[in-house]
Formats: sequence, structure tokens, C-alpha cells
Amino acid sequence: MRQVPILAAVTEGRLFRLCSVDPDRYEWLPARTWPEAVGLIRTRAVDLAVVDPVLGPAPRSVEIARLHQHFPSLPLVVYTTLAPETAGVLLELGGVGIRRVMFERFDDSPAAIRRMLRSELDLSVSQLPEPVRPALEAALRTPTDCLTVSALARRAQITRRTCERSFARAGLPSPKIVMLVARVLYAHRLLLDPGYTIEDVALKLGYASSRTLQAHFREVFGLTAGDLRMSVSPEEALDIIVRRYVTRQRAVAS
Repeated sequence: MRQVPILAAVTEGRLFRLCSVDPDRYEWLPARTWPEAVGLIRTRAVDLAVVDPVLGPAPRSVEIARLHQHFPSLPLVVYTTLAPETAGVLLELGGVGIRRVMFERFDDSPAAIRRMLRSELDLSVSQLPEPVRPALEAALRTPTDCLTVSALARRAQITRRTCERSFARAGLPSPKIVMLVARVLYAHRLLLDPGYTIEDVALKLGYASSRTLQAHFREVFGLTAGDLRMSVSPEEALDIIVRRYVTRQRAVAS
């Protein structure tokens, strides 16, 4: 089972507590400074960030607020101590929309941390049956590991033909098209974050170059990355996908 990568920009004691929870399931990426945290977000596949306003010499909200501003698609959980010196910082973070907080010694038991991680990392492809659904989810989280239909079928421990039939029964396009479209949708979501460049997004999703990602944007949306970033919202991008691929596929099937 692939480990889920999570950024941990927290103090040493809190990092130790996080790392002790299901170490086979979660890969904690420690950041000891805020510039290091930004570097990890821009270059690594990170599904969630757990951050601590007392990471620096004094409690501050500005670095966490900046992460939220530059990478709004990345879920943020604040993990800190409940103390007078952090109260004002937490109010400031709540004012910019960061409200998921976990307090040391109050709600950071192993069971509570597991619940928090499950709720923040809850992704599903609900139209697909087992065992294709978890295999596709894993493939989308690690696009460099699973770029072909055969690789997806091997991960699901089924034949390629069974894999293709599962998608057809769900009224979806072929698994090859679904994997391409899902990656491009995810790339578009990342590209809307002002902290990412097109090169950053291509690197995170395992593309050999940003030119290949640009070609996929043109194939799926008929637009360049720049046009998508400036004029297409996530909701509009999904609507384009549904009209071009899902609705058309179901019309053909009927």
C-alpha cells in the first residue's frame, strides 16, 4: 500500500506524535522552516499540510496565511498548543478561512489524529466498483507510478479486459481517457493556485516536461495552460469534462 504524503511543518515533539500514527500508511515530510515547507509543496506530491504557528521563534500567523493564499487547493490543519500566546494567532487564521485546528494534549490522541487524517484525505471515485476504485485513487495520487491501463489493472489485481468492462458498466469512458482527464483536472486545480508555475505542476504530476502537460490541456480543453488559468474555474472545467466525455459516452452507450 502506498504511503500518503503529508507535509508536517510542526515542532519536533508534535512531529514525533504524528509520525507514530500508522507509519506504514502515512509518509510525513518534515519542514523545519517555512521556506522549506514552500519548497516541499512546490516540488513534492503533498496531499495535506499539518502546520504549527509556533514553528518559528514566536507564534505567527503570516506564514500559514501565506500558504493558504498561495496554495488554496492544499488542505491545511493547524496543530499547536492551546495557550494564551497562540489564541490571537488562531483568531487571525480563522479570519482568513483556516479553521481546522487540533490541540496538543486535548484532541491529538492516536485515534483523533487518524479521524482527522481520514476526514481531510477522503477522496473517492464513487461510480466505480471494487477493486477498481481504490486502484484508480492510488493511481491518481501517484501518477508517475501508474500511467497505463495495464498498470492500473495490475494494481487492482484484475485483467485489463475486466478493468475496461468495469468502466464501461459505470457509463464512463475508457480507463485510459479517465486517467488522462483526471490528471489534467488535477493539474488545472493546482494551476489555479498562484504559488505554482506550469513547470511546478508538470513536475508534481510526473510529466517529462511542461510541453506534454500543455499538449494534454489542449487535447482535453482546447485551451493552453495560460488560458485555463485566467478564464476557467474548477466548476467550468468539470462541466467541460462531463459534456465532452461522460455525457457523450453515455449517449453512445444508450
